[in-house]
Amino acid sequence: MLTPPKVSVVIPCYNHGAFLDETVDSVLAQSFADFEIIIVDDGSTDPGTVRLLEGYRRPKTTVLRTANGGVSRARNTGIARARGSYILPLDADDRIAPTYMEKAVAILDARPEVGIVYCDEEKFGEEQGLWDLPPYDPVAELFDNLIHPAAFFRKSDWARVGGYSPMFVYGWEDWDFWVSMTRLNKEVSKIPEILYYYRVRSVSRDHSMRFGHKFAMMALIIMRHKTLYLRHAGALFKKITWLVRSRLASP
Repeated sequence: MLTPPKVSVVIPCYNHGAFLDETVDSVLAQSFADFEIIIVDDGSTDPGTVRLLEGYRRPKTTVLRTANGGVSRARNTGIARARGSYILPLDADDRIAPTYMEKAVAILDARPEVGIVYCDEEKFGEEQGLWDLPPYDPVAELFDNLIHPAAFFRKSDWARVGGYSPMFVYGWEDWDFWVSMTRLNKEVSKIPEILYYYRVRSVSRDHSMRFGHKFAMMALIIMRHKTLYLRHAGALFKKITWLVRSRLASP
């Protein structure tokens, strides 16, 4: 039997065939070599993506085909099949720097008390520049997502919190997952380097979220983690007030 890899990179793909090779290339260029790549085709309908994935042959790479069920189900499907102890979710249009995996694995290996490892983030595509994320704080994380989607975590912790919730049909499933992970009371480590590159596209799901969608997803996060939010009721009231005021102020 083959020895399991240390890291499983899980890449959901829905109609992103035009960007997929660039994403996979960034993983294959890693200075750390003990990994596998699992691409989950989330029921793509784009003919180019379908053709690409039908015959996709890249080193260390497996393609799983599923009916369209959204990014949470696609990630959960890939992670369930993953053989690695550490998981890196990566969107099919983003990239990582060559040393990201090496540096994240070193932290997870040396510090069992750490549950999440992430890094600084840079935008590319239709916008460029550093994405200025505030320092991580477990209370602040309840009210603003401070961790980008491409953070490393342990597969065992994913199982403990029940994975990604498929209820987040408009987005923010990452935010909900990180809040779920705070219940494990593990440390979060940020590598102070730009090692993750987020592609900005005007037609992406995040950019198309309307106020009603955001409000519904925020309400869902609160409902799913109500005990955590009730401990910080004052800050929760301020967040809801800010959301309402921002809506009233918008044209």
